Amino acid sequence: MNFSDIIKNSALNEFSGELTFPVVILTVLIAFVLSLFIIFIYKVTFRGVVFNRSFALSLSLLTVVTSAIIMTVTSNLVLSLGMVGALSIVRFRTAVKDPVDTIFMFWAVCAGIMTGAGLMFWSLFANVLIGLVYLAISFFSKKGAAVQYLLTVRYSPEASQEVKHKMRLLSKYKIRAKVYGKDYIDLSADVRIRGKDMETIDSIKDLRGVADVSLIEYQ
Repeated sequence: MNFSDIIKNSALNEFSGELTFPVVILTVLIAFVLSLFIIFIYKVTFRGVVFNRSFALSLSLLTVVTSAIIMTVTSNLVLSLGMVGALSIVRFRTAVKDPVDTIFMFWAVCAGIMTGAGLMFWSLFANVLIGLVYLAISFFSKKGAAVQYLLTVRYSPEASQEVKHKMRLLSKYKIRAKVYGKDYIDLSADVRIRGKDMETIDSIKDLRGVADVSLIEYQ
């Protein structure tokens, strides 16, 4: 046996051969369970305005489909080469608004790859560990952090000094815009709510000459 034969045999030994029905069912079920766990972590840590159910569904399908692709690739050398050629021409152009959504998509692909490759135990262990780490990071990053809001105040020109004085009592703010009307002024500012800042904002609406106050959380 020469060196080329050794390389050929070692390459062929990496492929498991024909797939069996129990293996396929077990792999798909584990991938589906892992996808539900990923969706659970995504829903618990979601900070957007509206929860996107279609994205959550895509995470589940992405995990299962990836595991099926990996099972196909690892079962036959010819199929793996054909799969590489077929997937190389696919282009995904869907815009992802939140970078965290991209991370969850990579997580779903990773779970599918590990499960499809037959690493069942390590797939479960790694995904549970990733979920716990992300929960811890999300919890500690949210705890004690100031919430950022968009504050808009409409008031008469006579109340300008009093509104300015109240704004200076806030922990941190940045004026974004001022619209001067004939009988009113619209002020828009970024504010970070800490401690008694909410009480200060409540006191602004009680000032004479203030028509209304709006506070909208940034998302």
